[in-house]
Amino acid sequence: MRSAQTGMRQTLPKRFYKQAAVEARDGQYVLTLDGRPAKTPTRKPLAVPTRALGEAMAAEWAAQGDEIDPSTMPITRIVNSTIDGVEPRQAEVVDDLARYAGSDLLCYRAGDPERLAKAQEAAWRPVLDWARDTHGARFALAEGVMHVEQPAETVAAIRRAIEQVKSPFGLAALHVMTTLSGSVLLALAHADGVLDADEAWNAAHVDEMFQEGLWGEDLEAMERRRRRKADFDAASQVYRLA
Repeated sequence: MRSAQTGMRQTLPKRFYKQAAVEARDGQYVLTLDGRPAKTPTRKPLAVPTRALGEAMAAEWAAQGDEIDPSTMPITRIVNSTIDGVEPRQAEVVDDLARYAGSDLLCYRAGDPERLAKAQEAAWRPVLDWARDTHGARFALAEGVMHVEQPAETVAAIRRAIEQVKSPFGLAALHVMTTLSGSVLLALAHADGVLDADEAWNAAHVDEMFQEGLWGEDLEAMERRRRRKADFDAASQVYRLA
């Protein structure tokens, strides 16, 4: 079984460069590998708007061993998807994010047990209050998983907040944080500095952590969550540095 699993592992490309660096070119900061500009999968220059973001990306490339493992390069993956996917389709990304406002995680509550309901309220109420006070967005709450229709003006208010993110890199990072957490409200609250990355992540996983407290930890689930948290933290870093 072990040999079969080994054979199924993805073959990683060999490292072909010695040095990863950042160079300022045409008002952007380009990743270079042994002095040559790196490219995205669609052969566009791997360039970012700030040196700090470029250096964070270069650090991922410098940290690679004999093989290049994309799973250990979340910042580079976000930059690639920004340049190749988000930048030419920003309006579509805004539309997708705005749809989350119609079914945000924070609007669906447990009726019981009472301890879980209280944990959800403690983690989520401050974010809902922030959305109301900052953006004028008042969300309807539901018990269970039955869909609750949100007021059109609430969804429109969150859409306006999303549209304030002009940078395609910031928008891509916001999208990653939203899809990983299941909540555009948590992503926006973190982007606005209301929650730090750990607080936003923990708020998105109140239910899972409650279940672990009852039944014990699932090592496979914890490992999946650890990898997703690394991607969330990378998106947070991209948002901050872009």
